[in-house]
Amino acid sequence: MYNVTFDFSDFHRHGRAFYDFLALRKCFFVDELGWDIPHDGHVEMDQYDTPQARYSVVVLDGAVIGGARTMPTTAKWGKNGYMLGDAVAGLLPGIPRDILHEAPCSAQIWECTRLVMSHSVTNRDDRARCLALIVEGLARAAHHGGAERLISLSPLTLERALRQLGWDTVRIGEPYLNTGDGRRYAVLSMSATKPLVQTSVAA
Repeated sequence: MYNVTFDFSDFHRHGRAFYDFLALRKCFFVDELGWDIPHDGHVEMDQYDTPQARYSVVVLDGAVIGGARTMPTTAKWGKNGYMLGDAVAGLLPGIPRDILHEAPCSAQIWECTRLVMSHSVTNRDDRARCLALIVEGLARAAHHGGAERLISLSPLTLERALRQLGWDTVRIGEPYLNTGDGRRYAVLSMSATKPLVQTSVAA
């Protein structure tokens, strides 16, 4: 199990990793959660998959088993910015506009989205290790781009999981219930540097 990070300039160096990450997203967010988001029946790709995004994926035995995406809160591509910023601006009806009092816009704050892990990872320790690798890859990529903190709209259960891995995760918004998938979400924030307690994730 190992992590790779990339953006649009170098994803070709990692074979099918980017495509397979998009396919894993489709299986989870479309097939399982039933989200009404763009897909072609094979992969899911939205308006935030742009050259300003960076990706962190985990590979096991040649297969992508998890991943996520990050981008600065200063991102702008056509009429779109970043997800939480667009939600606060009322551009994403599925997310409450008051999810944050004010959407940050800073090169030092990056947003993480589309966190997903394959159901093929069933062992609890393996899932923790996979999550650790994904998040460490996100933090490394974002920190390299100037980030000091990361934010994400995430299921409430992720807050505890990240804190167990040593990250200084805090909730910065009120939770809400997504009536479409039945899960409760809130905005989380954490440092973009190393976790408070280092985890063992060596391959």
